[in-house]
Amino acid sequence: MRLHDGAQHDLSVQVARAVKVKARPWRSLLALLLAIAAAGVSEWAHHSFHHYFDTSEPGTIPSQLIAAGCALAFALFGTMTTYGLSNQARTALELSHSSTSHAAMVRYALLLIGALSTLVITLGLFNIPIGQLVLGGALTSVVFGLAAQQSLGNVFAGLVLLIARPFHVGDSVRLRASLIGATGMIDGTVIDIGITYVRMDTGESIMSIPNSMALASIAGPAPTPPDT
Repeated sequence: MRLHDGAQHDLSVQVARAVKVKARPWRSLLALLLAIAAAGVSEWAHHSFHHYFDTSEPGTIPSQLIAAGCALAFALFGTMTTYGLSNQARTALELSHSSTSHAAMVRYALLLIGALSTLVITLGLFNIPIGQLVLGGALTSVVFGLAAQQSLGNVFAGLVLLIARPFHVGDSVRLRASLIGATGMIDGTVIDIGITYVRMDTGESIMSIPNSMALASIAGPAPTPPDT
């Protein structure tokens, strides 16, 4: 009875997730339509004045309030759209039996693209010069980029591993590189390809190998032990 109850529970969870997958796109689509409408109204109201919080232009205060309020509404609905679509993509990939790591990477990529797009458009609606911000933040980006170079390299290497697929989760592989251990090689079974690390079961322990190192290694099937 316990096995039967567990199977029913798993089936109910899958059905509930499938229902959510079908329902969430409408919410995300509604949020997207509201974001577009808010951006359009904000841009229309902005034609009535030149600068925000400028009281020298009589009769423009209502238009400024409408433009600012709709710009904030766009930021809210844009964030909701980004969050909803990214979760929708992750759930759809998981239901299609893709790896959890692959689904998580797609979600993070969509979140990053959506957040940057929402931020840029919101700044534009508030009439903030984006070019100066980009130029001013260039040095900051360089500093943070250098500090996070290794981490970002592992993230991009993880994306390449998921696209090229030199090995899959469950494969018994041998990685050969000069930076891996004392012998320059490691044999084991791939149990996870994450955002920054590849986890392998060597039979003696679970090892986490940076994605950049795994990508730079020569990968091949692990030799089978001789029969005794």
